[in-house]
Amino acid sequence: MIKSMTGYGKSSITENLREYQVEIKTINHRYADVNIKMPRTISYLEDDVKKEILKQVNRGKIDVFISYYNNSKEGNEVKINTEIAKLYIDELRKLASEEGLQSNIEVVDIAKFPDVLKIQANNDDETIKEELLAVVKQATDSLMKMRQEEGAKIAKDLEERLDAVEAKVLEISKLSTGLIEDYVVKLEDRIKDLLKTEEIDKSRLAQEVVIYADKCSVEEEITRLKSHISQFRKLLESKDAIGKKLDFLIQEMNRETNTIGSKANNLEITNYVVDVKTELENIREQIQNIE
Repeated sequence: MIKSMTGYGKSSITENLREYQVEIKTINHRYADVNIKMPRTISYLEDDVKKEILKQVNRGKIDVFISYYNNSKEGNEVKINTEIAKLYIDELRKLASEEGLQSNIEVVDIAKFPDVLKIQANNDDETIKEELLAVVKQATDSLMKMRQEEGAKIAKDLEERLDAVEAKVLEISKLSTGLIEDYVVKLEDRIKDLLKTEEIDKSRLAQEVVIYADKCSVEEEITRLKSHISQFRKLLESKDAIGKKLDFLIQEMNRETNTIGSKANNLEITNYVVDVKTELENIREQIQNIE
């Protein structure tokens, strides 16, 4: 089943008063581009989070938002940066002396200044890693479910458009088989009209027909188009990431269609070629959303 590159997944858990929340958003991108925003206290786990997500997501721009709160007193320790606190006190007393102010400095006031107090978590890093990766996996599972549902809708649309392309290619094939016969009749009539005679050099006529047939035959292009359509359908049933492969196939199908259009000296075929190219462009736009 094909997967869309657009999706959203979210999950959260609470373990021993430790709260984790993970949100993952993905949109189209040529490669797997992972951007993670997470608290500094657990930033050492960023590579592990990335690896966990890439187990399932092969392609897309992946934005990950992680929040973590440790509400447990156990394992937390308040540290006072004494040196920083003394610097604040010295500078405040100096300012008070210079400006003639009272220097009634309270310890509570000093504690409010940056970097004076620091909460140090003495948790088991391995436990936090296991808990965080568990919620990351849940969020990724939710994301992939949405991507698969969206992919199923895209696959249905592609099948319908592919059926339309195949039907038009079949019509082109039918019309192309009669081009040579029509050309022979028209050529004979024109020669008779120009030379004012009913007698025609059959060998010369045959040469002209061979030359024309070689120039306007689209049999090879139609055969390759049919092969590409068959490959396209097989890829739609694949479980792998197929977006790039489908994009390549569409380029090849466009190339064959353009060749048919340049070879076929027939208005009906030209109209069908335009229709095919329109459908292929619609398909090309859709597969930009496929992983």
